[in-house]
Amino acid sequence: MSAMPRKFQPWLPLLALAGALAWTPARAGEVACGAPAEAMEAAPMAGVFAALSHTDLRILVVGSASTQAGGTSGPAATWPERLGAVLGERVAPVTVTVAVYGRRGTTATDHARILAEQGPRLRPHLIIWQLGTVEAARGLPVEEMAETVQNAVARLRAVRGERTDVVLVDPQFSRFLRANADVESYRNWLRVSAAASGAQLFSRWAIMRHWVETDKLDLERAPTSQQVAMADRLHDCLAKAMAEFILDGAQRGRRARP
Repeated sequence: MSAMPRKFQPWLPLLALAGALAWTPARAGEVACGAPAEAMEAAPMAGVFAALSHTDLRILVVGSASTQAGGTSGPAATWPERLGAVLGERVAPVTVTVAVYGRRGTTATDHARILAEQGPRLRPHLIIWQLGTVEAARGLPVEEMAETVQNAVARLRAVRGERTDVVLVDPQFSRFLRANADVESYRNWLRVSAAASGAQLFSRWAIMRHWVETDKLDLERAPTSQQVAMADRLHDCLAKAMAEFILDGAQRGRRARP
């Protein structure tokens, strides 16, 4: 039996655009659990804006442990899942779909293979690439990581152009990692990679460090009995910060259009 053809309704894209962009930026001090304002300014995201002008926003997330469970109470509490829920509420009636790939211990090279396989299939409007923690912890060559990132983004750009925005996410803040690895070298190279490839950087490290230094969220010093609840809260706050960052980029993408 053939499917009934869907009737075209020309008002749907307009309704979606009105709903998606009818959001009010949070006031200073209220944004995303008190994330620092200087870490929340995005460059224009033309792909996201175009998606929000229609009826769906497809996001592809690649990364390591914290994209899966990351010490939370379960997959539904991780920041990618929470991001889908938070954005879905903010941009309704646009549908938000988040596909997550990766696992504990994966590196930029692993992620690049995933992007090469899944990017053409999913045709995402936004790719969020979380990396650097595994490389820093293992002391892997930082220049190789940077080259892998730039080559992967260049291949995506060749296929998708401005229809896909790319956001790199640097390591999560950790006193232990800071004391035992040269994290700053990896963070610096991620900034260089983002600038060189036309991607942009969401500094998870800077945001989490701010929360630690202002006594808002400190997972490493939470009592054992409270660590899962703290991890859930941390992932929720990261998702809200990421959502604010993405929506800021979408608004800037709107203004950048001729």
